[in-house]
Amino acid sequence: MSTIDIVAWFVYLLAAVMFVIGLHFMNSPKSARKGNQISAAGMVIAVIMAFAHLFAAGFISSTAVIVLVAGVAVGGVAGVYSAKKVKMTDMPQLVSVFNTVGGGAAALVALNDILASAKTPDTVVLVTAGLGVLIGSVTFTGSLVAAGKLQGIIPGRPLALPAKNLWNLACAVLAVASAVMLVLRPEQRLLWSVLTALFALLYGLLFVFPIGGADMPVVISVLNACTGTAVAMSGLAIDNVALIIAGALVGAAGVTLSVLMAKAMNRPLSSVLLGGFGDSTSHDDADGPEGSMRETTADDVAVQLAYAQKVIFTPGFGLAQAQAQRELADLGELLKARGIEVLYAIHPVAGRMPGHMNVLLAEANVPYEELVDLDDINPQFPGASISLVVGANDVTNPAARKPGTAVSGMPILDVDKAQNVVVIKRGRGKGYAGIENELYFTPNTQMLFGDAKAELQAIIAAVKELDA
Repeated sequence: MSTIDIVAWFVYLLAAVMFVIGLHFMNSPKSARKGNQISAAGMVIAVIMAFAHLFAAGFISSTAVIVLVAGVAVGGVAGVYSAKKVKMTDMPQLVSVFNTVGGGAAALVALNDILASAKTPDTVVLVTAGLGVLIGSVTFTGSLVAAGKLQGIIPGRPLALPAKNLWNLACAVLAVASAVMLVLRPEQRLLWSVLTALFALLYGLLFVFPIGGADMPVVISVLNACTGTAVAMSGLAIDNVALIIAGALVGAAGVTLSVLMAKAMNRPLSSVLLGGFGDSTSHDDADGPEGSMRETTADDVAVQLAYAQKVIFTPGFGLAQAQAQRELADLGELLKARGIEVLYAIHPVAGRMPGHMNVLLAEANVPYEELVDLDDINPQFPGASISLVVGANDVTNPAARKPGTAVSGMPILDVDKAQNVVVIKRGRGKGYAGIENELYFTPNTQMLFGDAKAELQAIIAAVKELDA
């Protein structure tokens, strides 16, 4: 190894250590920002070292320098612009797009390692690069479909594709078989690498298309794990320690998060990935809850909140759609000024990505200690004067406590056990599970229909009038 190779190895190792430290700080919301900064600094160091290494080793041509610099410039500008301009409600789509880019980049790097050299790559390179092409291609199309579903370009409901399992199995087998043939017949590596990418791209489409929007948090986690794994495989192929460790961290974190999210839904990860949750065609509305919904007004809700002792807010994706997180936070501050205890109940799969509600409420400057997860908040609902549900549906449905429903066994927030419940909801539609929410028909529940942002603003105004 040359001197520059040794220096590069240690610099990449330093960057990798910074990734690990940054990930550790992300364990807590209070230190997550610092963790993000440390990880970003590690990536900057790794990129600078990569440039230094390339200049020391020499470029193939001046064109390569221009293409490289242009790519970094375009990617950097696009990244900064999207990070600054994206709304917090659109963060799941952005994460999916980033997964798309990451998976595609890993696949291209691996393809280049297979095809660029005139001589046949060794077996280690063929195996790792082949896996990079396979996993990266699946991530590319799968994340693209996920982003389309989240953005509404593709229908978010589960899609029943004819012979879905057969097509999935066929594409998966053909993709793996092509990757194996790439190793066994390296003299035809162009053919086998292209076929591996083609079948993997098709599998990514067929894999995500049938999955409904309710399962998107888990799907995003799985695809994120795939992105990390593909990057790690590409790092092994080009012998880059920073890529190997960074990819392994992302892959391991994604797998762990996927398992935790599936557990939070009380569903095997395999059943999530096979799709089908929220298929309303399999449930009979005749078995739904009896009775009718009781409607209320913003003024009545304001009175209940103003004279409560303890209030628990329960946000869901409807809050994100209405972009009403700041209004909810303002209402919370207004109630706390009156001496009322205010907490926020956070379900791990509320929203469209892991931690979606935490991100939204943190943006609205809600104190971290007021964000309480499912296991800790559920025992507190019986002591709450009122639970205000804002756009949360399936994660509050008491039907999960009995067998035979689309959400049976799913851990839910026990909002129905509060003394009084008010639900802010845009309309009378069902959630992603395709069934009526029994919470809306209980005697202690009142419905406030309308846009969450407008209704919260009306409640805030009414509470202020009580003090006038």
